[in-house]
Amino acid sequence: MKLQHITIFVVISLFFSCTNDQKIEIAQKDKDLIHYVNPFIGTGGHGHTYPGATMPYGMMQLSPDTRLDGWDGCSGYHYSDEYIYGFSHTHLSGTGVSDYGDILLMPTNEINFNNGSDGKKGYRAHFSHDNEVAEAGYYKVHLDSTNIDVELTVSERSGMHKYTFPSAENQVVMLDLIHRDKVLDAKIEKVSDTEIVGYRFSEAWASDQRLFYVIKTSHPFDDMLQSPPKQGMPGARRSALRFKNPNNEPIIIKVGISAVDVEGAKKNLETEIGEKSFAAIKKKAQDTWEQQLGKIVIESDDIDYKTNFYTSLYHTMIAPNLYQDVDGRYRDMDLEIHESKEHTHYTVFSLWDTYRAAHPLYTIIEQDRTNDFIKTFIKKYESGGIMPIWDLSANYTGCMIGYHAVPVIADAYMKGIRDYDVEKAFEAMKHSATRDKLGLDYYKELGYIPVEKESESVSKTLEYAYDDWTIAEMAKAMGKTEAYETFIKRAQFYKNVFDPETQFMRGRFRNTWFAPFDPYEVNFNYTEANSWQYSFYVPQDVSGFIELLGGKDKLEAQLDKLFTAKQETSGRNQADITGLIGQYAHGNEPSHHMAYLYNFINKPAKTQEYVHQILTTLYKNEPDGVSGNEDCGQMSAWYVLSSLGFYSVTPGNNEYIIGTPLFDKATINLENGKTFTIIANNISKENKYIKSATLNGKNHSKTFINHQDIMNGGSLVFEMTNTATDWGTQDENIPVTEITEHTIVPPPFIAKGDIAFKGETEVTLQSVDKNAKIYYQLDKSNVQEYTKPFTISEASQLRVYAEKDGKKSVEITTDFFKIDPNLKIELGTEYANQYNAGGQNALIDGILGTEDFRTGTWQGYFDKDLIATVDLGSVKDIYYVNLNFLQDQKSWIFLPTEVEFLVSKDGKKFTSVQKLVHEKPRPTEKPHVHKIGAAFNTKKARYVKIVAKKLGVLPEWHLGYKHDGRSWLFVDEIEVK
Repeated sequence: MKLQHITIFVVISLFFSCTNDQKIEIAQKDKDLIHYVNPFIGTGGHGHTYPGATMPYGMMQLSPDTRLDGWDGCSGYHYSDEYIYGFSHTHLSGTGVSDYGDILLMPTNEINFNNGSDGKKGYRAHFSHDNEVAEAGYYKVHLDSTNIDVELTVSERSGMHKYTFPSAENQVVMLDLIHRDKVLDAKIEKVSDTEIVGYRFSEAWASDQRLFYVIKTSHPFDDMLQSPPKQGMPGARRSALRFKNPNNEPIIIKVGISAVDVEGAKKNLETEIGEKSFAAIKKKAQDTWEQQLGKIVIESDDIDYKTNFYTSLYHTMIAPNLYQDVDGRYRDMDLEIHESKEHTHYTVFSLWDTYRAAHPLYTIIEQDRTNDFIKTFIKKYESGGIMPIWDLSANYTGCMIGYHAVPVIADAYMKGIRDYDVEKAFEAMKHSATRDKLGLDYYKELGYIPVEKESESVSKTLEYAYDDWTIAEMAKAMGKTEAYETFIKRAQFYKNVFDPETQFMRGRFRNTWFAPFDPYEVNFNYTEANSWQYSFYVPQDVSGFIELLGGKDKLEAQLDKLFTAKQETSGRNQADITGLIGQYAHGNEPSHHMAYLYNFINKPAKTQEYVHQILTTLYKNEPDGVSGNEDCGQMSAWYVLSSLGFYSVTPGNNEYIIGTPLFDKATINLENGKTFTIIANNISKENKYIKSATLNGKNHSKTFINHQDIMNGGSLVFEMTNTATDWGTQDENIPVTEITEHTIVPPPFIAKGDIAFKGETEVTLQSVDKNAKIYYQLDKSNVQEYTKPFTISEASQLRVYAEKDGKKSVEITTDFFKIDPNLKIELGTEYANQYNAGGQNALIDGILGTEDFRTGTWQGYFDKDLIATVDLGSVKDIYYVNLNFLQDQKSWIFLPTEVEFLVSKDGKKFTSVQKLVHEKPRPTEKPHVHKIGAAFNTKKARYVKIVAKKLGVLPEWHLGYKHDGRSWLFVDEIEVK
């Protein structure tokens, strides 16, 4: 790779005065900061970034496309690829789902409507990284196959292509509207021999994305040759433009885009680019980036550190994306056109990721833009009915969990950023938290989400509780006492998924703990994680969490185990779990605050040690330099904040937890005109521990700083050393988050006892709070205090609750099922533990599964046949056998290819009664439960065997086929009549 040389310039030193009149020199640039941006970082491995040209938070991302699909092709580019298909105008940075890649242009030397993805000759071209340049706002590559040089640059809503052909002959540019996702409708209209307009409506992650475009060329082209529309996709076609360029001048193509209409695209292009030259637009783009990056200036002798920092800062500034035309019009969540002169509208909010560090970073360096982000949330709430969770191009994607626009608003409000309708914002926050979707109905009723009712129940319960705490904090600040009480109670619901025996956060399955339990297992109780990676997620009440564990020493022991545990995971393969230090997974967001928790237990040196390790080993100046998906700036924001020396563990409480600085000096240039400088004296790779600190010249022994300390300007100076010290270890110096008002009584759980049993089962009840009294009621018997285990011998309903200090928990009801004691089942194949449905007897327990496979009620078999033999206990007349199978093709769950029913009197010699063969699967969208049965003339038998054959290799039309995917069988409840 190459980075274009940028002239070094001299900067006159500036000084500011601290409160004690101490003169502190602010950090200085040694050369243009864009010199340190390497857009190739993250384009390899699983970073999912793109190297092309874009503006800070811009609408257009003009970048090469080297990959058409697949998880590592989410950005359209992967560093391991050798061919470029073309250059499209929209891309996502670091996501885990693909979309965009709109309006692809590709210069070539002959008309060929095949893009070459089938391996045949097409218009794709081979390229080498040796002939590739990527900078902030600029991209260049030489296409080996055609000997064409391509240069790209952008403004906010428009872009420019510069093509230099080897000769004046055979100058062709392909315009591809089929590229990447499914086309719903598209249009290519030739206005003149130098202008094309049209639109492309498509469906991918965003189900109805609408993009309009205008293309203007520096040289005339012949009448366009067009391919026939792709079947089933109106207007989806490729066009070939053959240029007339006898003097072989560079072909310049200007492109404007809009989500509103063609006129909007024209206005955007005319206003931003007009008749300006390629060089002028490139200069403006890079000048803009230089100004943006100058919001934080660092000094370090380590070039890789500086490159990692400024590339990270760059990555935090390429999303969210502008989604409004120059005239103020934009398309919103109702897909209608709106107009605003009062705010700038945005899209691409990866909030499950970015609320943790990216948005807190913006509250420091992008306060004006933060106001616009929140105004955007409010507009989306008004037009779409809810604030975004993960929105993309005026579409709700239905992706990820929580309602994390809420903490973004609360964090900004608590920091004094309030240039928006605060009452409307609070209304939208409460609305997000009071719906009955995504498990919220059960969460509100029970204080947790049951495994059997909603997938990812543990993660959702924990993240809802944190979000609710931020609502409570904002309500308290606004004087809304009733709302404060409601949501501060809900902020404690994390206690309801804490298992005191294992000390982990676990799923509650019919008010028991989901079992068997393995904290290393990745399963449907957690979001892209296992129990190790979610059991420390209580940022709003670390003190309460410590109390649950039994003291600070217990939290320290658990954290030590986390960072030293074996790195392997069990259960489902989860590609997002990367960047492992023990079971700490830096490649995915739930782990991002964990290293800082040592500060809360008087052990800041351990925070310093692990933060330094993460900074120096999991971020690298190379394509595979990000340990996981970049996630629209969150991975990079962690690096930016942590390398400065602090991190936002609990957005909403205005404190940043101190870790360890990485640079000699760093200055934050604030929008209010002030500067805040962090200095690390005697810093080196070995000197990662803090010996002492001063804030504005005064001793600072606290292991946190306040947001206002930064905004007031000044200096934070660290003295560094190579061994752990006692700095910040006293109780008065540690950070504290705690909930002391309106405390709740957690409901009791069933610690022992089988929900589906034979004969009888002994039930033991327990509470997270050992001082709470437990009460229970069986069926309609009298309520009694629980003092010892009791026995259930018939199908019953158990109601339990707890009381303490005059407060009562919610009541939880559990149905107990009695299995016919004569029935036994033998499984000839092994089910997957994470889909065990209750274990060995799950297929004869009388409990039926729903259409959501992730609720623990289905027994799953991966790439295996089902072989199950039911023993009726004695020879009986049998005339009907059936069982349920689930089909959910998106989740790789398919019906069996055949099901054979066999009977036997002795369990040794079986006779086939009926074999049902299913036709080859066809694509279907929605999950569905299929009852498959065999009715036959009465047979006398004691044993019934069922053999269900797996599909195995997924069909060629399925996305998983390209990844050598194999099918699941999900089965439930065998009935014999």
